[in-house]
Amino acid sequence: MHRGVYFDAWFPRQHCYHPSLPPRRLRMVDDLVDFRATVLVWASMGGGSLALPYLEQEAFGPVDARSRFYGFVNDSEFIAACHERGIKVLGIVFEAQGWEFPVELSEAEDEVLAINELRGAGKRAWMGLREFSANRYPKLWKPVEHYFPDGLVNSDGEPVTDLIEECVVRDIHQQPCHARWVECPDREHQCYYMDRNNPVWREYLKAVIRIQLDAGVDGIQLDEAELPMGAFQYGACFCKDCMKGFREYLEALQPSRVDIALDGVDLATFHYGEWLLEQGYDFKEHRESTPLFGDYYAFQCLAIKRYFGELADYAREYGRSLGREIIVSGNFFNLEPMYLALADDVDLVITEMRNTTYRQPEWYRYVAAFAGDKDVVVVENPYGGVVPELIGLLAEGKGHDLFRLSLYEAAALGANMSVPYGSWMGSVIEDSFYAPHGLATEVQAFLADHERLIARQTVNEVAVVFSVESTRELIGKADASDNITNRRDESVVVPYRVVTQTLAGAAVPFDVVIWSDGITAPDRAGAEALARYSTVVLPDVFALTDAQAEALRGYLAGGGTVVTTDRVADNLPPHENVRTAHRAVLDELLPHGRQVDTTAAVAANLQQLPDGSVALHLVNYDYDRDADAVRVLTDVPLRVRLPKDREHATVISSDGVRTPLGLGREGDAHVVRLDRLGVYSVVVFHDGELS
Repeated sequence: MHRGVYFDAWFPRQHCYHPSLPPRRLRMVDDLVDFRATVLVWASMGGGSLALPYLEQEAFGPVDARSRFYGFVNDSEFIAACHERGIKVLGIVFEAQGWEFPVELSEAEDEVLAINELRGAGKRAWMGLREFSANRYPKLWKPVEHYFPDGLVNSDGEPVTDLIEECVVRDIHQQPCHARWVECPDREHQCYYMDRNNPVWREYLKAVIRIQLDAGVDGIQLDEAELPMGAFQYGACFCKDCMKGFREYLEALQPSRVDIALDGVDLATFHYGEWLLEQGYDFKEHRESTPLFGDYYAFQCLAIKRYFGELADYAREYGRSLGREIIVSGNFFNLEPMYLALADDVDLVITEMRNTTYRQPEWYRYVAAFAGDKDVVVVENPYGGVVPELIGLLAEGKGHDLFRLSLYEAAALGANMSVPYGSWMGSVIEDSFYAPHGLATEVQAFLADHERLIARQTVNEVAVVFSVESTRELIGKADASDNITNRRDESVVVPYRVVTQTLAGAAVPFDVVIWSDGITAPDRAGAEALARYSTVVLPDVFALTDAQAEALRGYLAGGGTVVTTDRVADNLPPHENVRTAHRAVLDELLPHGRQVDTTAAVAANLQQLPDGSVALHLVNYDYDRDADAVRVLTDVPLRVRLPKDREHATVISSDGVRTPLGLGREGDAHVVRLDRLGVYSVVVFHDGELS
């Protein structure tokens, strides 16, 4: 498993300014080595969404002697220094962002005296994508023809001289939309929300990728991977290319599939936005009940798959032309179902969690299911969670156990939580997130030294099905807010979330099985994926595809037990092993009893190690605010049911101490007792000596 670092390296006590990351220093590499880092995310050369010449300056630009004095380097030099220490660096492609910045220039417009943070020097102007595509500053930037010898031509065959006007996301009234979550409200800069469905923007992004790979990055990270679907929050997108694409999508449907509302409509000239306005819809209020919304959603799911894949393939091909196999990744924000189809196109799954809390084991189990056999790196989110509070505590020398929990919890439950290194605090808070160096080094050293205890495969007996079709609407209602506040409406009951929280809160180890609807991603359900579980829980799974119903039929025929809650699908196979449970009643959810039984309030996960041993990962959330520490639990009993008897048990605590345990049997369970349980421990059930 990778050990990631969220490497924005933005400055403390200052805005985190997109898209350009601060200059890098050689001392940073020493810090990363201390963190035992293997990969850096959001790490390098974001300035392409300002202009390609600006990106080249980030990558290859000269560094003056005064800066060299303190080890400042350009990004290509920084990447080379990381490679010398075995650290991979990903270039960040801010796909949705199109920037315009206020600047102060010399009278001859041959020198930038100030940009973004102005100081009253020189002549005022604007600098960004619009000026680049119009060749506005020939003394400062190479012409656009240097990068695109034949120029840029849109889908109507017209030459493009204003990238923003051409490629911006538009609402139903054709007004351009802004990427509000990265605009600092006390600054004049403007970030337009760009649309990857526009072929001109894809060509521009390919030029960004070329420059980053030329600078030596190990791979590219496509941020805002779902665009333009993220623009739904702004009532978009109704640009010409989205409307063309949707019209072609509708024309390709069987006539019986086209909504009856389109009877008599000429699809050859159909414009979805104009048609909605005529009926009084604005795509902002009651969007999910808007006519044709389901078809439009399906069209956009196909579009993001197609065009994310196009850029991923291009990056790999260009990397091979340079003699390198590269990593492709993207920001799969909170791993919503729209990203499922994109997972096939990446080598590394990266997710920016929607709501960062101090305890979220059930979310990490979903993350592990989404990632499957691929590495996953998680980063925190400053909006709608605990990060601002945690930063405040760390600044006062407090909250160390809370920080430890954030990293150990992920490892225990099948993911990697990145170390923050000047990571993003949004566009309002003037600060960035750095963890105390010694604290981060301590945690990372333990994880690196004990990585043999961390595995993707589990021996958990319970699986919980996440049904995309059954949960999409409820989760959409519960999480209905923009990505600046990330509010969650707790009054909306999502049975899947209740079930997984109930299990996780009772130290029940479980896996998640994600079943797609065949629209967001292919439906790959099969009985073989369920066969090893004694219990499969269907929380409010009221919709089953034929393949999913057949998978359950095969699973039940093999002796498995299915537990349903709330609504039940009409095509659920009838069987004596189908049980009904209340979503929050633990004993009803577990007809075969608990696989792990303990008195401690912990999260538990049973991982199958390559040597055949089983590692029980235990995370202790018993944080005492007054003492500012996780309470050390003593004399903790554990009963654990394993698929095969083991001869020995050893506990490794997060301070590195290894202690043999007395191992007993009670019926079909292994029994041990821990003298003490701190923040995090791993109990290994093994035969012979533990390596």
